[in-house]
Amino acid sequence: MREILINNTTIEDTINELNVALDGNLVEKWGEYTLTFNNEFGAGVIRSIGFDWGLSLLDFDVNFKEVTKIIFKTIDKKLVEFIFISEGYLEYKGKISEDFVNLERYQNIIVSSLETNKKTFIFPKSQQVKVNFIQVVTKDYLKKKNNNTEYLDKVLKSVFKDNDPNTSFKHLGNYNLKIADKVKELGDSYDNGIIRTLSIEGQLNLIMAMQILEHQNSETSKSITDSLSKDTIKKIQELSNHIIDNISEPLTIAELSKLSGLGPKKIQLGFKILYSKTVNEYTRDLKLEIARDQLTNDDLSISEIVYSIGFKSRSYFSKIFHERYGILPNEYRIQVREK
Repeated sequence: MREILINNTTIEDTINELNVALDGNLVEKWGEYTLTFNNEFGAGVIRSIGFDWGLSLLDFDVNFKEVTKIIFKTIDKKLVEFIFISEGYLEYKGKISEDFVNLERYQNIIVSSLETNKKTFIFPKSQQVKVNFIQVVTKDYLKKKNNNTEYLDKVLKSVFKDNDPNTSFKHLGNYNLKIADKVKELGDSYDNGIIRTLSIEGQLNLIMAMQILEHQNSETSKSITDSLSKDTIKKIQELSNHIIDNISEPLTIAELSKLSGLGPKKIQLGFKILYSKTVNEYTRDLKLEIARDQLTNDDLSISEIVYSIGFKSRSYFSKIFHERYGILPNEYRIQVREK
């Protein structure tokens, strides 16, 4: 495991220390720093930019060649961080005495560090991870006119205003595709100069507002559009296992809804969050993967394979297999067995 220690003083110092540790190339333009690397450590892009009132962004799009532990040492400042993972996952702990927890894709995550503390994030090996950290230095943000922190719920208000240096906070919230869409827009910003910086700052505030809203709704058990709870995600995972176990059966959304107690819209949203697919796309791709394995490892005829995965038409199976893999099933079997 590779370990990188960052003294988290300013956002500029952070990106410079990451550049030294990863032996990359760092470029600054319009106050935005872009670090690129492609070497023995892995490949990726890390961006950072700072604004007034303690607001900054640290954005990772990386793939490390070995498990990489990045430790951020906070020095003489209290941070609230709004974290959102668009791809992959991380492990995290806020202090030495804590156990690591999983931070998952599309999950709303808000953490607050101690003033003198080491936060640890573990990036997996050989997996693309896209994660952005919106960081707020509380003492600077509270100087902002109309910061309106008085209107936060009781928990977040204490996170922003508590002067106790030993207070920390961690919210592992619901899974939300609307936030994911806004984070994607942040990464797709192509404007220049003042337009770009104003756009990024505005988007950071909007994403932060959406993450605060999700936290407030989760505290009051109020549902929010395009958001799913951990219990619902667990039910979606159980449904996907049910599909695997009954792959030859013609399962419908109505049957899955009755089985899980979830509405059709919740089920479709859950599959979109977990697998980036509709239920039908997930089921079809699963059938094709099973068929490909059977063509490779079994002596079943193609007609028997078609029946075993629940298709009625051999010609339809051949058509979608060719669309997915660029080769007909019988040709695929010949090619694999010749190798």
